[in-house]
This record gives sequence, C-alpha cells and structure tokens, in this order.
Amino acid sequence: MSETSWSERLFGGFRKTQQRLAENLTEAVGTARLDDATLDQVEDALIMSDLGPSAAARIRAKLREKRFGLEISQDQLKHAVAEEIAAILRPVAVPLEITAFPRPQVVLVIGVNGSGKTTTIAKLAHLFQEDDYSVMLAAGDTFRAAAIGQLATWADRIGVPLVRGPEGGDPASIVFDAVKSATDRGTDVLVVDTAGRLQNKRELMDELTKIRKVLGRLNPEAPHNVLLVLDATNGQNALNQIDVFREMAGVTGLVMTKLDGTARGGVLVAAAEQYGLPIHAIGVGEKIDDLRPFDPDLVARVIAGVA
Repeated sequence: MSETSWSERLFGGFRKTQQRLAENLTEAVGTARLDDATLDQVEDALIMSDLGPSAAARIRAKLREKRFGLEISQDQLKHAVAEEIAAILRPVAVPLEITAFPRPQVVLVIGVNGSGKTTTIAKLAHLFQEDDYSVMLAAGDTFRAAAIGQLATWADRIGVPLVRGPEGGDPASIVFDAVKSATDRGTDVLVVDTAGRLQNKRELMDELTKIRKVLGRLNPEAPHNVLLVLDATNGQNALNQIDVFREMAGVTGLVMTKLDGTARGGVLVAAAEQYGLPIHAIGVGEKIDDLRPFDPDLVARVIAGVA
C-alpha cells in the first residue's frame, strides 16, 4: 500500500473527529488575539473532541506559553494544535519489533469481546509477514466457537499455521502446544488470542495467569509483548479498559482499531497522555492491510485537519 493511499484512508477514518474538533475550534476563535478567554474555549473544544482533560490542559498551557497575546487565525490555531498533539504522541509511537532469541517471540493479544481483537491478530500477522517474519497463530479464546472459526478463516487466508483446540478447551494447553510447535519449526512470531470476558474479571485473570505460567516454563522471557486492542468507538470507555487490563495482564502496548469514521478518534491522544503506553499500530478498516504502524505526526495533522 502506498503512503498516499494510507494517508487518504487515515483522513477518512478520522474525518468525524476532525470535523468535530474543527467545529469546536471555530467557535473558540472569536478574537484576533490568543487571550485567556480564547484559550479556555480551545481547552473545552479539545475535551469535547475526546482528547481528554489532561491532554487538553497540556495543549492549552503550551499555546499560552508560545502564543499568548499574539494574533492567530483559524488555520494557524489548527497548525499549532497539530504540533502539540504530535508532541504528546511521538513518545508513545513505538514500532513492534521482533527481537526475541530464541524464537518465537510470543505476542499475547488481549481485549474485550467486540473490540476487533481477532481481526487485529490477523492484520498483525500480515504486518509481520510483510517484514519477512514467519508467523503462527494460537486460538486461545476457546470460549467462543465463533472466535476460533474466525481466526481459522484468517489463518487460511493469509497462509499461516493455526494451533487450536475444542470449544471450551483449556487455553493454557493450546498455548503450550503452540509454543512447542513454533519452537520446533523455528517460527519467528507466535500471536496468541485470548478470551475477553470482562464481566468475570477474576476468572479471566486466573486464565491469563495460567497462560503466563505455562509460557514461563517453556520460555522464561515469554510473553514478550502483551498487546491490548482498543475499539476507538468506545471513546473514554476505552481508557477504563486500559486500567482494568493493565492491572490484570501487564499490558506492554496498545493497538487502536475501528478508527474508520468514528467521532471519537481523539481518545488516542487521551490514552497517550494519560498512560504513556507504546502505541504500536492503528486500524482504519476491515481489510487485511488496514492496520499500519502508528505515525504520530501524520495522525496529529489528520486530527487537527491540516494534513
């Protein structure tokens, strides 16, 4: 995929966020100079666009520091906001690198049911394939036959092996078999799906703990990554999921999905400011190549409407 087409799709994905922020900022710039009243309105506009109170306060403070009392046009304000959003996002834009030795690198993927977790696993596998890594998938979400079937369909479509078991089977046993198989084959990356039944947090935590113990016996470094898949359409509720899963599973990085047209894409900025966890990739659609590494400057320009 060309960078141009990805930029265009990103623009499409963030269009509602961009329109919402633009409308809110338009209301904010009612004076020729950037005074405290205008800055208050800018801060409110950012909060209403789901960037969160912490990021909004930080951006307001930076605008005041750099531009207070100066004349500012609507376009200049957008560019200034874009630069401050980028400053928040750059530190968390971390590529997901395959460095584990011995192989495989075990990537545990977690997230609530409906977040796009299973599809995201396939897209991640496709990203790894593009970098010439060999990939294996493990269907650890055994409580949903649909999840196993969906992952099997994707594995077949992209041509990667899948380790699976019966519906209702023991996820830790499947992960054990998958790690053994991936090790024997010399596979570079093993991506493991897990259950996302947050309604019973204790049961889910016990299950993840068991998976970790099994992994630890086979490879003390595993899991090398614990990725939380977040659905952007959930807005601020996505932040609550970070709190829960970080406590339960030791989240090491985020993947944000469903940025295809939601008005809540600003939550990406809120997550970066509030948690500082690496954001490895973002997704803007259902196609296999609709997940790409996270480009903070491009995303900041798109959100602010200046790209």
